[in-house]
Amino acid sequence: MRSLARVVVLVAFALAVATAAQAQEVTLSVAISMKEAVEELGKGFMASRPGVTLRYNFGSSGELQKQIEAGAPVDLFISAAQRQMDELEQKQLVVSTTRRVFARNVLTVIKPSDSKIDIAKPADLLDARATKIVIGNPKTVPAGQYAEESLKTLGLADKLQPKLVFSENVRQALDYVARGEVDAGFVYTTDAVTRGAQVKEAFRLAEDTYRPVLYPVAVVTGAKQAALAQAFLDLLLSREGQATLGRLGFQPPPAGVR
Repeated sequence: MRSLARVVVLVAFALAVATAAQAQEVTLSVAISMKEAVEELGKGFMASRPGVTLRYNFGSSGELQKQIEAGAPVDLFISAAQRQMDELEQKQLVVSTTRRVFARNVLTVIKPSDSKIDIAKPADLLDARATKIVIGNPKTVPAGQYAEESLKTLGLADKLQPKLVFSENVRQALDYVARGEVDAGFVYTTDAVTRGAQVKEAFRLAEDTYRPVLYPVAVVTGAKQAALAQAFLDLLLSREGQATLGRLGFQPPPAGVR
């Protein structure tokens, strides 16, 4: 009996060691506007790879960039703009050969669903009743950078400056509008649909007033799970990944753009 018990203990110990060895955690730092898409694709990714766990770190691309620069243990970086990826690539903090653009988005202006202010074009933001307008902080939030660029192109940046409220990321801007704390906000069209009952689209900004909203992805230099990070990157570019992104409102990447 003692011998049998010893065998059972040894087998259990071996299984525990094997399980621990097989367990692999992959850390993804992801622009928060990509949250639903990445989480949905992540479920299938983990289901097909027993022992693999995806850890998500959502935030503004600029803040995620700072974390990587500070040495955060990240395997894959998904940005909502080329700028943050460019700066990391210049510092050799992402693997250049893995970098790809996998999606596009569009900027829009939203207002609370019960708003009585008639906002249908950019000039309507000057209405005295619209006292607070939220955009992402242009220092770290790509959506805010695109919004600022559009307002400058339209000649409205200086006039609207006193009304602007800055958010830490695009989803916080969305929440401010959804809760009625501001009169209007700049977000992506894919964000707006996640709060369909609380916000409504006022108008879309002309796409020639700001740079194209492109989403690049790359494996982070020194990633502990580089192979799995590459596998998730490949999933984003695959037919399955592109179908999921399209269903959630994202556009395919422009032809020929890296």
